[in-house]
Parts: sequence; C-alpha cells; structure tokens
Amino acid sequence: MPARRMRYDVAVTGVGMVTPGGIGVRPSWDLILRGDSTASTDPELAGLPVDFSCRVPGFDADRLLGRRIAWRQDRMAHLGLVAAREAIADAGLDPKSWDGTRVGIVVGNALGGTRLFEEARSALVSEGPRQVPPMLIPQMGLSSLGGFLAIDCGATGPNLTTVTACASGATAIGTARDLLRSGVCDVVLTGGTEAALSPTIIAAFHQLGALSNRGDDPATASRPFDIGRDGFVAAEGAGILVLERPADARARGAEPRALISGYGASADAYHPTAPRADGAGVEQAVRMALADAGTPPEEVDHINAHGTSTPLNDVAEAQVIRRVFGDRPAVTSVKGALGHTLGAAGAIEAICTVLSVQHGVVPPTANLNNPDPQVELDIVTKAPRAMPVSTAISNSFGFGGLNAVLVINAA
Repeated sequence: MPARRMRYDVAVTGVGMVTPGGIGVRPSWDLILRGDSTASTDPELAGLPVDFSCRVPGFDADRLLGRRIAWRQDRMAHLGLVAAREAIADAGLDPKSWDGTRVGIVVGNALGGTRLFEEARSALVSEGPRQVPPMLIPQMGLSSLGGFLAIDCGATGPNLTTVTACASGATAIGTARDLLRSGVCDVVLTGGTEAALSPTIIAAFHQLGALSNRGDDPATASRPFDIGRDGFVAAEGAGILVLERPADARARGAEPRALISGYGASADAYHPTAPRADGAGVEQAVRMALADAGTPPEEVDHINAHGTSTPLNDVAEAQVIRRVFGDRPAVTSVKGALGHTLGAAGAIEAICTVLSVQHGVVPPTANLNNPDPQVELDIVTKAPRAMPVSTAISNSFGFGGLNAVLVINAA
C-alpha cells in the first residue's frame, strides 16, 4: 500500500447538477433517493438498434442562459454552465466581487460537442462547405466549457480540461484539489459535463457491445450489479462543485458541505475498453486515495460505486471493494437511476457522495432485483438507507483502464 502522506482537505462549499433526474440539485437528488429510472425511448435515436437513453427533461438553453449566450455553445456547455451557476450561488459567492485571478476552473469531458459536429457534417455533405458553421470549432472542442465558464463568471486563473474517458469528472476534482494545495488558486470550479446522445455515438457504443439492448423496457435496462444486466444506458448531464480551503470558506462565513480528503489515479495498461479481470488498476487507485487521505479501509462507511451495469465492470469493481473493504461499507450505484453520463459521471457521483455524507443517507441502486452472486457486498436497494456517513469514497473508471477515486469526509 502507498505510504501515507499528510492529509490535505479541501471544502466543498457549493454544488450544482443538471441530470436526467431534473435541472438542479434538489430534483436530481430527490429522484435518486426514490430510485426512479429515467431511461425512456428517445425520438432522436429513432431507427437505431438502441433507441433509448436518459436525457435531461425540459432543458431550454435559451430560457436558462439567454439566447445570446446559448447560440454560441454546444449542449454539453449549456448543461455545464447551468450547473456551475447553481454551484456558485450555492457557495454564496458573487463573481462580480471576487478576484478572478485567484479563481481556477478544472472541468472534465469525454467526447466534446458531438451533436453540433454531426449537424455540421450533415450540412457539409448535403449542402457544401459554406454551410458549416464558423463557430463549430470553439463550440465542439472539449475545452469549450472551461472557456465559456471563465467568460461567464470572470475566472481568469488556471483553466484546465481533463479527458480520462468516463473518469474525467473525478479526475477534474482531484486536479482542482491540487491547485488549491499548491496555493495557485483560492477557489476552483470543478466537475464534468457530457451531452453525447447523438446517433453516431450511440451507434458506436452499440457496435462496441457496451449498451443494454432492453428496448422493450428501457426503464429497467440499467441495473448495476444485477444478474440480468446487459450493458449501460447512455445519459447526459453535468455536475459542478466549488472547492475552497476550509479556513478560507469559514473565514467568509461559509459552512462546507463536506471535505475532499483523498485522490488516487491509475491506469490498467491492459485493454482499450475492458477492465482488468483482477481489478489490479482499480485497487491501486483505491489504495492511493486512502493513503492520500490517511484513511484506513475500515473507516469507510459508504462507497458510491462506478457500477455501470456492464457484465465485466460490475464484477471486477465488486471484487476490489470486497478485497479492500470487506462487506461493511454500504454500496450504491446511481447509474440505475440516471444512466451513464460518461465524462460527467465522476462529478455527478462525487456530488451524490457529498450529499450522502452531509445528510446521512445512502440512495438505493435502482433496478437491482436479483444480485449477481459474484457481487458479495452490502448494496443498498429498494429504499434509501439512513445512516451516519463520516467517510465515503466515489469510484470512477473509464475506457482505456483510466481510474480515479475520491475520498470524501464529513466537514
């Protein structure tokens, strides 16, 4: 196990979410606690072998952001900006009065502006090059949310985009913590966004064999750790957190929701898409995060699992959890409710873990009715479990064997 280091806590003072559960933290969290599924037939995917997804309901970018801002951006930036504005307000910060040179941005994204790219490609083929939008490159780039967010709130400090597939959001949070540790920033806006429910992306995931094929009953398709799982359900969403040093937060009268106390990252160095069956890379990241936080495994009360509902990932992750923690922590996966938000998943699930720590409740894993016998864990099902959560971890793993794990503690 890696050597322990002096623990360095950063405070989570604000959170914002836009998910298939709703626009905002409250509706998203309420749906997750109910264990409702958000998967349904998607008209934009009509005619594909997999024609269902988890979309954000009722999202009107013109109304939420204003048309002058919305027209310049792809949907993935729209989702991230709305979540960021909520997080900043939740933290009690006013961008008009802060020192922007001390405010950094680190956001994760996996696939960029796929929807606008598909539309531009179609216009090129059918109508010629003059119909390709001149703003396509700044709209579709993976770094676009970071740039647009900086403009929106006047943050002129370091601005980074992390791209570690479906671990991107968690990688961003760990990187943001390092910016605070280094003293470069006093406030960091961090998290992840994704809006890649375009036909080509969904067709590619299907060809890869990654998606559930339960088109006859989409609401039950995402079933993490269930014996009948057959793939994930693609989703969109965004999660943004405001991070500060605890002393700085309290000096301005802000009460932290929770603390980010540890971060671990690793690469399986094994396969472009499949996880290592023995989970060695995942275990390395978990133990790195625990060592970084100075936390022994027996002190962990809750694990927000990556839990994708894919046959290989769920078993590999469960075996690592069992090996490192035994069967004591209460485990959940919110992907049964929200689907897999790809590059945003690590951020959304980190926020869910923060809320579990803050409120002492672990949400259920939706659609888990027949647990896989290879998954020997205490998985929360059917209803939320009220319990003290002093220490929790949030797992995030991505294609390429890219792993990121966060340790989250009570403030």
